This record gives sequence, structure tokens and C-alpha cells, in this order.
Amino acid sequence: MTSLPGSRPPAGKAWRHGSACVIAHFRLTPKSSKEAIDGVVETPDGPAFQARVRALPEDGAANRALEELVARWLGVAKSSVSLASGGKSRLKFLRISGDPDALERRLQERTDELRK
Repeated sequence: MTSLPGSRPPAGKAWRHGSACVIAHFRLTPKSSKEAIDGVVETPDGPAFQARVRALPEDGAANRALEELVARWLGVAKSSVSLASGGKSRLKFLRISGDPDALERRLQERTDELRK
């Protein structure tokens, strides 16, 4: 599996603090009938958000679609979301730039909504 050094998120969370950012873990399913974040799943690298995008996994299209989906989902600028690792893998780490504490609160709110 692709991972960053020290990338395992804290127990039960699909993200961790980075330097002026949050690193979030996603399991991506491309070629889906809709674009959505469906919940949190367990992976060999720890918890990850389950994401689906319509884009094909060709020439980075699915990765770009994931970045755009996450930006909309969190209400942040598209430019603040970028792929940190996992370009060719279903398991990806996205770097979300901004205030880590504010981003963590937003991620927790969105995670709580998924569990309802």
C-alpha cells in the first residue's frame, strides 16, 4: 500500500495534522454512477473516507475529481486540496491547506453527518 512516513491517522480518524494543513485518507472508487463521500471504511493503512467519482482512472482525471469533490464537501477552495500520495492507488492521502484546527473541526462535523 502507498503511504507517507508516519501517515497513519490517529485511532478512529481518517485524517491527521500536517504543517499548516490536514492530511486526509481516502479510498477512491472511480467510474461511479455518482460523486459522493459515503462514509468511513477500515483499510490496511487505517480509517479512510470512502469516496466515489464519475471520472475514469486515466491521466489523473479521477484524482482531480476527488480533489474537487473534497473541496466542495468541506467548503474550501479547490486550490487548497492536493494529492499528497497514492496517485496510482485506490488509497490516497490528500493535503488540505489551511488552519489545521478549523479543518479538523470541519472534518469531524462531516464525519458525524455521515454516521447519522
